[in-house]
Amino acid sequence: MTATSVAGGRRRVVWPVLLGVALVAGVTAGAIGALMLDDALEVTGLRDPGPTTAYGLPFLRGAGEIAAIVTIGHFLFAAFLVPPQTSGVLDVDGYRAVRVGAVACVVWAMCAALLVALTVSDVSGVPLTDLTPLDVWSAAGLVETTAAWRTTSILAAVVAVASLTVLRWSWTPGLLIGGLVTLVPVAVTGHSSTGGSHDIATNSLLIHLVAGSLWAGGLLALVVHALRRGSYTDLAARRFSRLALGCFVAMAASGFINAAVRIDLTNLWTSTYGLLILAKVAALVSLGVLGWRQRRSAIVALQHDSTARRPLLRLALGEAALFGIAVGVAVGLGRTPPPPTRSEPSPAEVALGFDLSESPTIAAVFTDWRFDLIFGTAAVVMASIYLAAVYRLARRGDPWSKRRTICWLIGCITMLFATSSGLGMYMAAMYSMHAIVQLLLTIAVPALLVQGAPVTLALKALKAAEPNSAPGPREWVQSVVAAPMTRLLTQPWTALAILMVGVYGLCIAGVYDVAMSDHAAHMATIGFFLFSGTLFFVAVSGAGPTPGPMSTQRRVAMTLFALSQFVVAGIVVVRMQAVLGGDFYRSLRLSWQTNLLSDQRVGGVIVSVSSAVAMLTVIAIVAAKRTGCLRTDNLRAPTIDA
Repeated sequence: MTATSVAGGRRRVVWPVLLGVALVAGVTAGAIGALMLDDALEVTGLRDPGPTTAYGLPFLRGAGEIAAIVTIGHFLFAAFLVPPQTSGVLDVDGYRAVRVGAVACVVWAMCAALLVALTVSDVSGVPLTDLTPLDVWSAAGLVETTAAWRTTSILAAVVAVASLTVLRWSWTPGLLIGGLVTLVPVAVTGHSSTGGSHDIATNSLLIHLVAGSLWAGGLLALVVHALRRGSYTDLAARRFSRLALGCFVAMAASGFINAAVRIDLTNLWTSTYGLLILAKVAALVSLGVLGWRQRRSAIVALQHDSTARRPLLRLALGEAALFGIAVGVAVGLGRTPPPPTRSEPSPAEVALGFDLSESPTIAAVFTDWRFDLIFGTAAVVMASIYLAAVYRLARRGDPWSKRRTICWLIGCITMLFATSSGLGMYMAAMYSMHAIVQLLLTIAVPALLVQGAPVTLALKALKAAEPNSAPGPREWVQSVVAAPMTRLLTQPWTALAILMVGVYGLCIAGVYDVAMSDHAAHMATIGFFLFSGTLFFVAVSGAGPTPGPMSTQRRVAMTLFALSQFVVAGIVVVRMQAVLGGDFYRSLRLSWQTNLLSDQRVGGVIVSVSSAVAMLTVIAIVAAKRTGCLRTDNLRAPTIDA
C-alpha cells in the first residue's frame, strides 16, 4: 500500500468521525427529549406536536450544535494552533481547517433554519406537516426562541460566506469570533433567561458555551488534523492542551453556578432535571480525566516523536464521543422542565434577575455586591495577567513603570466596582445610576487602562518566536497591532465617531428602552461603553497604531471636544419631557421609585457636571506639564518590530 493511498484513506475517515459525533449528540438529545415529552407538555400546557417535532427537534439541535462546535474548533485551529506561511497566507493545514469550518458552518445555518419551523410546531402544538412556509414565517418573530433560531441561521450563513474568501491568517481570528457570536442568540433564551437570578444564569451559560465550544471544537479539529497526518501536530497538541485546561476550569465553575441558580441541592437526586445535571457532571469529570491522560501520555509521546499520533488519537476519539454525549444531555436538559421554585419572584426579579426592594443609599452602593460574571471576571483576569507580566519582567531585571501598573489596577478595580457593586445593580433600575456607570466605563476606566500601556507590556514580557519557527502570542499581538482594521478603528476621527454613537445613541428613547429591558442588549451596551472609550483614548493618547503622529494641541483639543459632547448630551436629557425607559422602569413596580423624570434629570446633571469637571482636569494636567510641575514616563507606541 502506497503512502498516498494511506493518506487518502485517513482523509476519508475524517467526515465519518465528525458525523458520528453529531449522530451521538442527536440520538442522545432525541432520546432524552422523547422521555421528557409528557412532563414538558404537562408543565407548559401545550399540545403534542407529533413525533416529527418531538423526536426531530432535539435530534436536530444536538447535531446542529456539534456542527457549531466543529465550526468554532476549526477556525480556532487555523487561527492559533498551527502557524501560517511566513508571508501570512494560510498554510495547507490552516486552509483545510478553514474549509472544514466553512462546511460545518453551512450545516449549522441549515440546522438553525430547520429549527425555526420545528420550534414553531413545538410551541403551537401543530404537527410540522400541517404548517405552511407562510405560517412559519409569520410566527417566527412572535416567539423568542424561534426568533433566536432565525437570527442564528442568518449569522451562521454570513460567517460561512465570509469564510470562503479567507486566505490569510490575519482574518481567521475574526472568523473565530463570528463563530462564537452564533451561539449567543439561543444562549440568552430558554431556562437561563427567565425567573430569578436569570442575569447570573445567562452570563454563566454564555461562559459555559464558549468554553465548551472551544474545548470540544479544538479537540475535534486536532483529531481531524492527526487523522490527516498534518504538520505541527505536536505543536497543535501542546497549545490545545493549555487551552483545554483553562476551558475545563471555566466550564466547571460556570456549570456549577448555572445549576446552583436553577435547582436546589435537595432536588439533584429527586428530579429528572437534577439527574441530568449529575450526568453532565459525570461527563465533565470523565473528560477531565481523559484530558489529564492526554497531557501525561499523548503530549509526551509527541514531544519525543512528532509522528507518534496513535496515543493522541486513541484518547481524543474517546473524548470526542464523550463530548457528543455531553452535548446531547445538555440539549435534553434544555427540553426538561426544572423543578418549581419555592417562591414566586417579584416583578423586579423577573425583569432584572434580582430584587431591589430597598431604596438606594450611599451605603448600599458600596456594600451591596452582585458579582458580574462577564465584566467582573474580565476585570479580575485582566489584573491577574497584567501582574503576571510585570512579575515576569521583574524576574528578568527589566524595569516597568509603577505608575502604569497602578493606573491599570485602578482601572480594573473601577470596572469591577461599576459592574458588580450596588452601583451596577441600581443602574438597571435608575437612569441616574446608569449615567454614572456610563461615565465610569466610557471615560474613567478606558483612560486608566490605556495609561497602563498593556500592549507595550505584552511585547516586552512575551518572548519572540525562534527564527523559522511557528509564531506565538507575541507575534499574534504584533499582527493585531499592525492590522488594517486596528489602524482604521484607532484613527482619531473614527474613534471619536464611534464614541459619539454611545454618547447620543442612548438619548434616543427606543434605543435606551431596548438597552435596559433586554439582558443581552444591556450587556452589549456595557461592552460598547468600554470598547468605544478604549478606542478613543488609544487614538488620542498615541499609545496605539494611529495612522500618523498627533500634536499635543490636537490631542487635547479632541479630548476636550469629546468631553464637551457629554456635557451637551446631559443638557439634552435634562430638557427632555419624556422618561427614557419609562415603561420598563414602571414594570419593575419598585415602591421607592416615585419620580422617574426627576431621577432622569438628576442623571443628566451628573453627566454634564462630571464631564465639565473632566474637561477642567485635562486642562489642569496640560498646564502642569507645561510648567514642569508634572513629570511622566513616556513609553513609545508599540510597533510591529517592538
